[in-house]
Amino acid sequence: MSLALLAAMFEPAVIVPPRDRDDDLIARFRDGDPDAFAAIYRAHVDAVYRRLTRILGPVPEREDLTQDVFVTLHRALGSFRGDAALATYIHRIAINTALDYLRARGRRPAAPVDTRFLDTLIAPQATPDVRAEQRERLAHVFACLAKIKPKKRIALLLRVVEGLSFEDIARLVDATPEAVAKRVQHGQRELDALLARTEAS
Repeated sequence: MSLALLAAMFEPAVIVPPRDRDDDLIARFRDGDPDAFAAIYRAHVDAVYRRLTRILGPVPEREDLTQDVFVTLHRALGSFRGDAALATYIHRIAINTALDYLRARGRRPAAPVDTRFLDTLIAPQATPDVRAEQRERLAHVFACLAKIKPKKRIALLLRVVEGLSFEDIARLVDATPEAVAKRVQHGQRELDALLARTEAS
């Protein structure tokens, strides 16, 4: 199963609210409005959760990590300068949260696969045999992705699964588009080799 097929299984990304609405909420937050941050959370939480899901795959910590993103945002929002849209700022935090998680996970035993998540990617009308086969293939793809260095994995998934441009990815990961392109190229090459090696064995 290629990443292109994996991409087709994910739901479309959530559309984030317009920047002028976010700017108003930030102003209210800084003025001490107790409801402003809750409104920011509601506006962005689905998009953050889906992005973390695309990057991390079937790990049970996705919900906790989503909450971590907004804890970090709450602490940092007072110093947010507005150089980028709030959505971009939030997703930079999400990417860094995912990167930290992947680096830490590389030093400890793999987390158990969340099979319920895999089932959400499979067509509900599929027969039990087809569902079992696709679940196994999806788990295999994510197992191979787990062997790729976090920066390459993140760039590859943002490019292939989410369809972002090199320039958009560069803004999220604080790198040049050229560096992102190299990460995607190397990540794709490594993934293809891992898939071919395990399928041949």
